[in-house]
Amino acid sequence: MISTASSTVEMVTQGKLEISEENVEAVTFPITLFMCVKIVKEYERAVIFRLGRISDRKPKGPGLFFVLPCTDNFVKVDLRTVSFDIPPQEILTKDSVTVSVDGVVYFRIHCPISSVANVSNAHSSTRLLAQTTLRNVLGTKNLSELLSDREGISLSMQKTLDEATDPWGIKVERVEIKDVKLPQQLQRAMAAEAEASREARAKIIAAEGEMKASRALKEASLVLAEAPSALQLRYLQTLNTIAAEKNSTIIFPLPIDTMQSFMQRKL
Repeated sequence: MISTASSTVEMVTQGKLEISEENVEAVTFPITLFMCVKIVKEYERAVIFRLGRISDRKPKGPGLFFVLPCTDNFVKVDLRTVSFDIPPQEILTKDSVTVSVDGVVYFRIHCPISSVANVSNAHSSTRLLAQTTLRNVLGTKNLSELLSDREGISLSMQKTLDEATDPWGIKVERVEIKDVKLPQQLQRAMAAEAEASREARAKIIAAEGEMKASRALKEASLVLAEAPSALQLRYLQTLNTIAAEKNSTIIFPLPIDTMQSFMQRKL
């Protein structure tokens, strides 16, 4: 009887253990599944490291993917275009003029694996490289080129940055020069030079106008000398114009030939 009772107790204990193990598995399965399933958005990619090595040469995503909780970890990479401002930089131009220049850079990550494996912080490294590139490029330009050829400078900076950041998996899409600040003394000097240039141009234009007017008067005098009756018609037109203005005093111009005939009679 005692042996039968002990065997019965052992069977009940084993049954309880089996039931408890099944319950534990049923409880932990959703947690394990939750830890294994990951989701990345449409504009994201995941670089998976398995035991410290990149598991696949192609990033995962978008959508669902699976990882092993104990051996895998992953890094999310945003593929959208990112912009940042280049802070104002004091730059010495080729003709020894100190200017303050700032700009803006637009870039995106086109190779997630390179951006994770080849550089510790792709965004920060790109910012620092943009600042040094701005100084290097503008240091080879004159002030006149800096003020007149911003588009060419922007393209040169974009090409230089794109080549330097290509091993990091970064594509520089656009670089723009925002503002160029000149010293106050240089601004006043340039304003005075521009004003002097405008005045000189105005004097040249006025002199050219007087020259053309004198030539026209000369040609008109030659025409009137050939036809004295035309000069009389011009007198009449002048009188008509004076009378239309309601003046109280009207001066009648006399032909010079008539005055000469009077002077000859007196002599």
